[in-house]
Amino acid sequence: MDNLEPKIYPKIETKKIKGKECVVVEFQGANCPYFAYGRAYMRVGESDKQMTAKQIEEQITKKKRVLWERELSRKTIADVNENAVKEFMRKARTAKRVDFDFVNVRTTLHKLHLLDRKYLTQAAEVLFCDDNQMEIQAAIFAGTDKLTFLDIKQFKGNLFSLRQQAEIYVYEHMKWRVEIKRGPRKEIPEVPVEAIREAVGNSLCHRDFSNPKGNEVAIFKDRIEVYNPGLFPEEINPEDFFSGHEHSILRNPLIAETMYKSKDIERWGSGIKRIHDECLAVGVRVEFNRLKTGFVAVFYRTKWEKDKGLEAGGQKSKEKSKKKSKEKILRLIANNSTITTQEIAKALGLSVAGVEKNIRTFKQHKRLRRVGPDKGGHWEVRELKNRNMTNKKPTKGDGRR
Repeated sequence: MDNLEPKIYPKIETKKIKGKECVVVEFQGANCPYFAYGRAYMRVGESDKQMTAKQIEEQITKKKRVLWERELSRKTIADVNENAVKEFMRKARTAKRVDFDFVNVRTTLHKLHLLDRKYLTQAAEVLFCDDNQMEIQAAIFAGTDKLTFLDIKQFKGNLFSLRQQAEIYVYEHMKWRVEIKRGPRKEIPEVPVEAIREAVGNSLCHRDFSNPKGNEVAIFKDRIEVYNPGLFPEEINPEDFFSGHEHSILRNPLIAETMYKSKDIERWGSGIKRIHDECLAVGVRVEFNRLKTGFVAVFYRTKWEKDKGLEAGGQKSKEKSKKKSKEKILRLIANNSTITTQEIAKALGLSVAGVEKNIRTFKQHKRLRRVGPDKGGHWEVRELKNRNMTNKKPTKGDGRR
């Protein structure tokens, strides 16, 4: 043990095992990597393998990341978005993954282990403070490279808000086709919505927060990329998760645990498998690529002909544009029951008056109702299945009450 660095002080005792006197050496340590005779080793199967310089660096970086989550933030309780905490608790209670109710911000964060005494941790800051170091850069490019862009946005906010903004951006700008059979019409995206949602959520949860570089969403002519500045573990491949038997390696366990409680992610390495399965089911090709600077999920876009009911983001028709705005408003409310009209208008680039007018229409058609007061209450969506919403007032005999 004298040749080990950092030092480990084992517990040594004699025990009788199966009638034989044995010396039992028990030790543990959390200061990886450990060196013996000046060299670092790792256990692979039943043998010891000398670690490479890159593996040693990754071990040290991993240790720093775990400490980063629990470091004290410069933000205070006053900087926390209370509505974001309330919405998190609503989802967590619905998912039955917490056994307590919202009382106040301090009590909730304490029970989520996001406070150190009375101070916010770094994890609490990125999860629930709107003013933090995180950002997502989103862009649409004219071709298959980054030479010419048609649109570029920069999103800021708490982690849950960032996810929502990035998802909406992709949904607005990817292609949709309409399938009209019996019953209401069905709009089908070129890339499964759940796959995009999972990719964006995972990219935020598993990013390297010690890296100042932001997450990215890039829409090219032939593909959609979701990038995060976090290196994929070297000892496993993304494809290892397709079977569902591989276990996840959590880069940010405290953030991951919080997002799990609200069902914003699933544990046990199911994210990559879920993305893969969603895309496989509809014939969309998806790749997971390691980069020197991080990790990227690549969705290859479907080639649809314009005369086959294609509806792309940015509709030319005013009527279609209005319908899409209604859908986005209702979807935002469904995902965040405490969202305000000002927040909806900001997220979708609409006027507050326009949002309020649509909300009045939803309430009139019994698709939306307000529970509780304006301050402290929440929305309840009655109907989200029928995406073909109009401003038409209900008439006698139309089946609405």
